[in-house]
Amino acid sequence: MTVRSSKGMNGTLTDTGAKTDSTLAQWVRTYLTFCRMEKGLSRNSLEAYLVDLEEFMRFEQAHRSVPVPDAELVGSFINSLYEKKLSSRTIARRLSAIRGLFRFLLGEGIVEVDPTEHLSTPKQWATIPKFLNREQTEKLIASPDTTKPSGVRDRAMFELLYATGIRVSELVNLRTSNLDTGLGLVRVTGKGNKQRIVPVHEGALRAIADYVNEARRALLKGRISPSLFVTARGGPMTRQGFWAAVRMNGKRAGIFHHLSPHVLRHTFATHLLEGGADLRSVQTMLGHADLSTTEIYTHVVRSRLRSTLDQHHPRA
Repeated sequence: MTVRSSKGMNGTLTDTGAKTDSTLAQWVRTYLTFCRMEKGLSRNSLEAYLVDLEEFMRFEQAHRSVPVPDAELVGSFINSLYEKKLSSRTIARRLSAIRGLFRFLLGEGIVEVDPTEHLSTPKQWATIPKFLNREQTEKLIASPDTTKPSGVRDRAMFELLYATGIRVSELVNLRTSNLDTGLGLVRVTGKGNKQRIVPVHEGALRAIADYVNEARRALLKGRISPSLFVTARGGPMTRQGFWAAVRMNGKRAGIFHHLSPHVLRHTFATHLLEGGADLRSVQTMLGHADLSTTEIYTHVVRSRLRSTLDQHHPRA
């Protein structure tokens, strides 16, 4: 592989976890800085990239036979993951992180060859997302103890999550200024700092109004916070705190199996499609950059095809 000088590219991440200041380690630092500064990736995404690339750096350090990684080395690394019997999903994620790194280096003119170009991505079985039926959803939303301010808050969060399908990170980061109750809209900042507008139905708006007018004030105890959803200490609600609330209220509702905030996002999308919404509209509301991501919900569309055929075909 031909390498060009990367002089002048200033990586600001000081530690990639590698025990060497190799060329690869320098590239990873520069790439992660690009992902943070230019692509606007979240801390969680950067940490996931770092974990995947750290494993590759350790392998490269132990098996370094050429100055910089080539196709043979990358291929050997991927084969080692198969030997460890990792899942196809995990191997595909590792390969995706390495591909992203070398495509960046190629685009910047730091390398002239992408060693991942001819590597095939492991085939993955499409898994149907877990979602709640309508009865379970109603039970979960009704489960918080609304005699307590925290219960009123939890119910408002459940209502808003089921009404909009936003990600839990987007939910806990909402500010009071993001919600327009008059128009029934919420402005959400998603992955890559991309903003989108999502409509909110009246039922969820009423639950939020009940929370804001009484429970939020009780939780804040005179303190001021820009966050829409707050804790009893006056700080913003966290992902971990909301996860705990979902689990606790799930038990009250008699829902014990694999319940997480993301299940409500899946439930939102599934119920919309069951009601006749088109896939493109669901994609917009979920904030998916690519329609192929939304197509995991097409099991709903396929199941509706039978009833549509039976109902409308003249010889059915």
